[in-house]
Amino acid sequence: MPRLITLSHVVALLSAFALLVACSGTPTYNATTFPYQLDQAKLDAHPIKTVVIAHVDIGTQARNYLEKEAPRIDGRVSAYLKENGFKVLPQRDFEQAWNAAERAYGNPIDPTSGKLNRKTFALIMQQVRDEMRENTDLDAFIFTDLVEFEVAFSGGLKHLARWDGVSRTPTMQGPGDGVSTEFDWNMLAAVASLQVTIYNMDLEPIFSSRGGLDATDAIDSRSSNGRYIRRRNILENESNIDEGIRLAFYPFIPTDDWPGNP
Repeated sequence: MPRLITLSHVVALLSAFALLVACSGTPTYNATTFPYQLDQAKLDAHPIKTVVIAHVDIGTQARNYLEKEAPRIDGRVSAYLKENGFKVLPQRDFEQAWNAAERAYGNPIDPTSGKLNRKTFALIMQQVRDEMRENTDLDAFIFTDLVEFEVAFSGGLKHLARWDGVSRTPTMQGPGDGVSTEFDWNMLAAVASLQVTIYNMDLEPIFSSRGGLDATDAIDSRSSNGRYIRRRNILENESNIDEGIRLAFYPFIPTDDWPGNP
């Protein structure tokens, strides 16, 4: 019996030690990090080396103020892909093929709702794929949607908002430089993320994920009660943009940023 007790204690101690080591080696984790989807089998069967960045969205069309920033964001995405060994074809190649197909099948975006007609989109993409397959060495299409939704900044000392793997502090807009003590930190503010979707030449989804960029609302310092207003200059912080891009492409492109900044 004494020997049995000793062995039990040893097993318990070893288990506790293993758990401690595992916990100490676990990276800090932002719980809002987006759950990516990757079809590794298809990627292994047909590795992606040459890509093109689409100029259109595959979700709901972005609002005008975000749409104006899309070419600049796509430029940084293109640079990131090239830094990681990908050949990026000129976006005009996709745009020309898209415009020709759109004339044949119509605009897939409903002008009233901004939503995508999936059937029309599929017909257009088939024609675009056929043309680019014939004229280029393209391996995949990359769609980069700018999506916007609302989150709250915390009531703590740092007033952080967390979404899609990032943590951001609020900005002020207006002549003042302070926030009223009565400011309601439970109010929701608009924020933006980069949503990445990759299709292979069979138009099968290979990868999708999302990375947080920055808040598109700021605290209005002119308001005595406190409120949020649209930022005059949105998505201007290049470091924040680059962080969101790295998160949005993981693990298609490995990065030390994942699983997000707590």
